[in-house]
Amino acid sequence: MKVYLYEANALKDYVSRFFAQLQVPMEEAKIAADVLVSANLRGIDSHGVIRLHGYYAGRLRDGRIDPISKLTLVKETPFNLLFDGGNGLGPVIAYWAMKRCIEKASQTGLSMVGVKNSNHFGIAAYYGMMALPHGMIGVSLTNSRPLMVPTYAANAIMGTNPICLTAPANDEFPFVLDMATSVVSLGKVQYHQKKGEPIPQGWGVDGKGDLTTDPIDVLKGGGVLPLGGDDLHSGYKGYGLSMMVDLLCGVLSGAAFGMEVGHIHEAKPSNVGHFFAAFKIENFIPLNEFKSRMDKFIQNLKNAEKARVRERIYIPGEKEFEMEQERTQKGVPLLEDTVESLSKTGAEVGVKFDITCLSSEEYKEA
Repeated sequence: MKVYLYEANALKDYVSRFFAQLQVPMEEAKIAADVLVSANLRGIDSHGVIRLHGYYAGRLRDGRIDPISKLTLVKETPFNLLFDGGNGLGPVIAYWAMKRCIEKASQTGLSMVGVKNSNHFGIAAYYGMMALPHGMIGVSLTNSRPLMVPTYAANAIMGTNPICLTAPANDEFPFVLDMATSVVSLGKVQYHQKKGEPIPQGWGVDGKGDLTTDPIDVLKGGGVLPLGGDDLHSGYKGYGLSMMVDLLCGVLSGAAFGMEVGHIHEAKPSNVGHFFAAFKIENFIPLNEFKSRMDKFIQNLKNAEKARVRERIYIPGEKEFEMEQERTQKGVPLLEDTVESLSKTGAEVGVKFDITCLSSEEYKEA
């Protein structure tokens, strides 16, 4: 299989035109495009432009997502906001909600924002990182459709519910923790299934709740396990984290939670919930002092004695920042089947996928 490389801004322009063709206002189309291509730039390709074919095009065309994203204020206090996303585009709703969160935090020092009636919003890190230029720590959470099996359960009734927290530094890359609360993504299980390979023990269970190495068991009636795996390896911690995210994003905001979150193939709106927070670092200590302390904290970790055959210790987000630098310079790689799906869907929508390919190479598994 080949990999084709494309210039990031050209991809953003294409994705913007794609959304606009589906009646999304151009300003909102550009926001959604930036979120999706940012995922590709940071190496999180499962949440990038591949989603145009498998998620956004279908749901926009059949009315399961409203192309006009309306962020309606439901409740406001000096520190908090609650919004109804009106079943609009998740990336657009999340961008506006985090923007309002930062604006309020700049006045009060702290803000927390809940959102209901939204949809899949892409990578959580995008919104957490919005706080960094403002001298703030950012928090971004979202619930998602049921893919994960709680400890001792037999079926997938909880989302992989990601958690993101960001903090700035001076000389080092910012701290950007963006993690799912499951041991693995469903996409990695699907990848093993396509290759006809077993999955590692501890990734998932079958429809009876028994551990399995057969990806088919996981995909048909089973599910992936919480972060940690089974109870022997403390999977209940990942289960608890997933529940925490659903508590803040779903229960608290009035959105769907657990099994209630709409499945990708269901006709009903997803009613996904988000939770954002931002707080001024200077409310605690001077910003420059905090950044210097973060540098020291990070350098202490990176300078620790390395494990055998390991040359480097990374901090959360570091690999993604380096990937973004590399892909900005060399181009964003898209797998051959992704290009084919974009060409097919683009033709159906009426926006030909005709951007210039910088180069191509044979795919090498990382």
